[in-house]
Amino acid sequence: MPLTRRDFLLRGGMLVAAGAFGGPALALAQAPTERRLFVVVLRGAIDGLAAVVPYGDPSYGDARGPLVLPDPARIRLDSFYAMNSALASLAVLYQRKQLLILHATATPYRSRSHFDGQDVLDSGAVEAHASSTGWLNRVLVALRGGQGVAIGPSVPLLLQGPGDVTSWSPSILPGVSPDLLAQIVHLYESDPLLSRAIRDAEMLRSENPGSVSAASPRGGARGPEAFAAMMRKAGELLGDGRSGLRLGAIELGGWDTHVAQGLDRGRLANAMQQLSSGIEAFEQALGPAWQQTAVLVVTEFGRTVKGNGTGGSDHGTGTVAFLMGGKVAGGRVIGDWPGLAPHQLYQERDLRPVNDLRALQKGVLADHLGLDEGTLGETIFPGSAAVPALRGLVQA
Repeated sequence: MPLTRRDFLLRGGMLVAAGAFGGPALALAQAPTERRLFVVVLRGAIDGLAAVVPYGDPSYGDARGPLVLPDPARIRLDSFYAMNSALASLAVLYQRKQLLILHATATPYRSRSHFDGQDVLDSGAVEAHASSTGWLNRVLVALRGGQGVAIGPSVPLLLQGPGDVTSWSPSILPGVSPDLLAQIVHLYESDPLLSRAIRDAEMLRSENPGSVSAASPRGGARGPEAFAAMMRKAGELLGDGRSGLRLGAIELGGWDTHVAQGLDRGRLANAMQQLSSGIEAFEQALGPAWQQTAVLVVTEFGRTVKGNGTGGSDHGTGTVAFLMGGKVAGGRVIGDWPGLAPHQLYQERDLRPVNDLRALQKGVLADHLGLDEGTLGETIFPGSAAVPALRGLVQA
């Protein structure tokens, strides 16, 4: 059944309730170009220091303490950085020089609310609730694209706006998401009886990740396989030259690791493996169109450098972002590194965000889709004229 404008707006408005911490949700849109841009949003704030480990920083061990990633779980990228082995397919892309990394990065947002941080990430605005449209929808408008379709329980704010994007939702309802469980743990941590029972359940869930289901497409996979299945479908749709679908976004929850983080085994490692498997499935499904595709992987903020005493980490600031694709000038970590010594941390607790995420996003849009600096600084990311685009990210 085709959606009315009212249906589309109502479904889009359900993002906070259904998409902020839930299972994968996929959105796609047409654009008059052979170049593809796909954005993977990691809802819940990934621990960037556990994903891409700055083992060469002399303060790394003391700064992280129990959150140091064991050496057997590291894939060395160079003499300073290593990739978490749970992200094996990303490490392969790095070695093929088709993935680059921006570390110590963040949006302009500097508080620690998931919902506000995700609003800034999706809208591209300077502060939360400053825009009712998403930056990727504004890209669609700037490219004068056609109609698109969203596959998933909601259209994220990232793709909401005047650009024509409709949605279709799977009939299978999502199970309880890992991030919802983490929020419940945080909410009741002052209650000795409830907090212990909830943490026991969280530990059990971490040891048996398949026991919690994620949303899945009709007739598709459930649980940890759902993300890879939806990424495969996204690759098929974007890889079909006849469809005209060129822009897309998908959300993946599971990154709000307050308790029992599990850097190499457990919750965080499982989430990274889902991301890794999804990226691999996406590339395979794209086929030759991988050479025309750029993939951005972003999150709302990072996590604290030190752990919190329950085997997890709390909301932080600086984190990591990935850019990959067939023509990406990869095999490198770009941007400045602030250091992990106590005096170098942001507010004495977080990785300092010395690299603006918008610089990476603007660079991709300029190099890959040909948008000009004026449009990027005034329309796509309003208020960012003083943030220069990182150039040379994608080969011509």
